Amino acid sequence: MASSVAAFFSSVFLPEPLHNDAAGPEPDSKPDAVDEADASEVGEVEPEEEEAEPQDPAPGIREECAATAACAPFNHHFVHCTEKVTEGKGYPHEDCVEELCIVMHCVDNCLASRLFSKLS
Repeated sequence: MASSVAAFFSSVFLPEPLHNDAAGPEPDSKPDAVDEADASEVGEVEPEEEEAEPQDPAPGIREECAATAACAPFNHHFVHCTEKVTEGKGYPHEDCVEELCIVMHCVDNCLASRLFSKLS
């Protein structure tokens, strides 16, 4: 039974060789010769000039938005929570996910208008 299961899976997953019934030229045992002109062109590959990738303005704008009057209180609360949890003064299994979400929501709202005006 094991051999029939193996035969089934090999017939399903292993491709059978394809046969070409049309008579055609036999493949040469020797590789095609490369012209000297082609060989010289292969060696002379011109390096392509890499364009400087523009700087992403989003990280800088995020920092500016976190310091705005609208987001600063949320950011302060998140930093305070992080320090408290890192020092072990928080409740067991306490994390600052809620505070992080509030800060990111505020920062993303601020970022959206500023970022898209710079990208346009």
